[in-house]
Amino acid sequence: MHAFSSVPCLPEAASTPIGAEVYRGLTALPKRLSPWLFYDQRGSELFEAITELPEYYLTRTERDIFAQYADEIFEAADAKKLALIELGAGTAAKTGLLLAAAVRRQGRVSYYPIDISASALEEARRRIGEEQPQVSCLPIIADYTTDRSEIPTATGVRRMVLYIGSSIGNFEPAEAVALLRRLRGQLAPGDLVLLGVDHVKDRSTLLRAYNDAAGVTAEFNRNVLTRIRRELGANFRPGLFRHRACWNDRESRIEMHLESLVTQEISIPALELTVSFRRGESIHTENSYKFTPESVAGMLERAGFAVRREWTDARRWFGVYLAEVAGSR
Repeated sequence: MHAFSSVPCLPEAASTPIGAEVYRGLTALPKRLSPWLFYDQRGSELFEAITELPEYYLTRTERDIFAQYADEIFEAADAKKLALIELGAGTAAKTGLLLAAAVRRQGRVSYYPIDISASALEEARRRIGEEQPQVSCLPIIADYTTDRSEIPTATGVRRMVLYIGSSIGNFEPAEAVALLRRLRGQLAPGDLVLLGVDHVKDRSTLLRAYNDAAGVTAEFNRNVLTRIRRELGANFRPGLFRHRACWNDRESRIEMHLESLVTQEISIPALELTVSFRRGESIHTENSYKFTPESVAGMLERAGFAVRREWTDARRWFGVYLAEVAGSR
């Protein structure tokens, strides 16, 4: 006689991106969900609202750095012609400051915004077309974190890849290096990366940025449950989960969690799955790593880049780093 191990036959929905992520994350211990699940239409709207909150310093601080130093950034790039490629561009709201500086330096500019959201890219294309006619906006719909599609080539010009907004901080350190290393593999000597990162600072400022008084971040966090309810038929009641943000000093990161306020069972029909929660048990929904100049340089060096210049605000809360493919000079 032969003994055969039984292999579970998962429902079709478990092979979709959202189904696979929810099944994997909610059957893990501890429970977790990837932050890309935040960004349905409502989630994207809520995040745009977060960037305007008084507590959320990241977006306006980076924008101020671009307003003050954009021309200097392109001088430091030291190229007659650059094509700009932006990872996770969204609506490219801040990028206009960089595009304007590129136009001042070189006249016409080719700009390739890459994002998973077609509607965000269409808004970026429309606005840039109206405000900056010297910019050729060529959107690419793709998930740069998973798609193996090539970074666009630009004949006869060097490329500057924009990865701003401290998005790199949402990845585990090894994943961040791997993402940058994949990017490095698609670039040539002389190509550049402009990386925006959030710096380590006092704990109270960090916690306020992710625990705003108006509760917008809490709604943004709980919206992931609304999305799972809508797309997979789950019977989540978001009001039975509390938004919680905490600072993990050892890992140098803000963590966001959804904490169950009661003992409950959640049914997810599309996945043929029932998930039990104890009171106080949480779903870990996001990490936001914070950096020092030394940790940024180390991350870039491990990925095959060398820091050329750094710009920051007066409080050194946020940093923008210009890096080149190592060995370019």
